[in-house]
Amino acid sequence: MLSAKILKQRALEAGADIVAVGPVSRYEGAPKQLDARWALPGCKSIIALGFRHLRGVFRGIEEGTFYTNYSGVGYASINCIRQPLVLRELCRWIEDEGYDAMPIPNHFAWGATNMSGQVPGAETKPSETLSRPLKEGNPYPNLSIHVRLGAVIAGLGEIGWSKMFLSKEFGPRQRLALLLTDAEFEYDPVVKPGTICDRCKQCVKACTGGAIPAKNEDCVRVVIDGNVIEWANIDYTKCSRYFCGASPEHNPFCVTEADREGFAAPVGKSQEYKLPPQYFYARALEGAAGCVRACMMHLEKTGRITNTFENPFRRKPAWKMATNSGDGE
Repeated sequence: MLSAKILKQRALEAGADIVAVGPVSRYEGAPKQLDARWALPGCKSIIALGFRHLRGVFRGIEEGTFYTNYSGVGYASINCIRQPLVLRELCRWIEDEGYDAMPIPNHFAWGATNMSGQVPGAETKPSETLSRPLKEGNPYPNLSIHVRLGAVIAGLGEIGWSKMFLSKEFGPRQRLALLLTDAEFEYDPVVKPGTICDRCKQCVKACTGGAIPAKNEDCVRVVIDGNVIEWANIDYTKCSRYFCGASPEHNPFCVTEADREGFAAPVGKSQEYKLPPQYFYARALEGAAGCVRACMMHLEKTGRITNTFENPFRRKPAWKMATNSGDGE
């Protein structure tokens, strides 16, 4: 058995901000296509790493002045640069101790199932035209590694009503990466649902696309280690459009009628509309108004997270662009 204390120290020294480790036995009962144990024979442990978004990367969007910071520095550069480097250092230490280590950063392409959320039931149903199992009873390649559920299994935090992963330290302000290994450790407990998310529904109110339902019964349920975990049944079609800037009231780059169509285009087309990608990514023009910013402000105000600041994030009323009727803030 390896030391969880040394593991966490190594992860933090390498550049992760938070780390937790849990047994992969907590996957028991999960759909085969989402069960990470199939990826590494003899896998015993799943390690979750959190890489925080600096709160300042949201400031330009909050002020309506500078937009590429969140997409580039706060989002894509963590996925494409920081996570792979930290995962490599941690895997090197584990393998030097004589155990396999499989790094899983948060930018791998989707696997044999459609993880976009835009097709009901598709997350667990593999595409038979993409691949075929090695033998009967095996999952279809590629496995679909659900990073947020992996982080819950490891004990890093919980999934909030908006489906955003919430940590005790940063609330919704982090990107996640996973690591699988056949080494064993002393394990962290699963964070009990409701420890961080209090169902305030500020995410619902602030989402510019109205993509997050408010009714408690309109939710998705899974069970992990005996804990019933629920999150809102998100309208991912709305989410994917409005996250890219489909609301003219919340997008100063939406100037012409053609822009209205361009920013509301399907994901992939709207990603590079007007603003070029930074580190291969440019989508996040809305700045996650509900699922990150509103959630973050509520958790800070109510003292439900530990990363605190001298000044509140929102220091004046939220802005809106003027509409045809002349309204605006």
